[in-house]
Amino acid sequence: MKKNLFRFVLPIFMIVMMSSFAWHKFYVSVTQIDFVPNKKRVEITSRIFIDDLEKALEKRFKKKFYLTSSREIENADALIQEYLKEKIKISINKKSQNIEYLAREVEGDVLIFYTKIAVSKKINTFEIFNSLLTDIYKEQQNIVHVNVNSNKNSFLFTNSDTNQKIDY
Repeated sequence: MKKNLFRFVLPIFMIVMMSSFAWHKFYVSVTQIDFVPNKKRVEITSRIFIDDLEKALEKRFKKKFYLTSSREIENADALIQEYLKEKIKISINKKSQNIEYLAREVEGDVLIFYTKIAVSKKINTFEIFNSLLTDIYKEQQNIVHVNVNSNKNSFLFTNSDTNQKIDY
């Protein structure tokens, strides 16, 4: 029960709290990773606050992005993909994986990114590197929920803790 509470209620609570209290800023992203055996892929959904991502992109690429507005730069998707590939890395069975960017959508002040990894073999080890926004905010926390081989795990990545490994 506690695991389910942490897995589902805490991220929603954190997002509501972050949206409601502008005077006390939280720095958090939430990522859900699911292995879907019948589709032979790992599906990844990441939620990142637009203003925080803009700040990170502007620092990294030295230009204004104006994400989700009519002033958004022309190659924003390509640069976002480059940033995400640098900040989120996954190894399966000790082999680095190519994360394929699928799409993004806006939900309030959050950008949701959909990505996937093609998987053709049984997953024995799953390693995650997540340093989203840690170059901008030392207080950044990245919550990652993983559902692989019917095993559910949740991790908290921080500026000083960017790697996790799961053995199955």
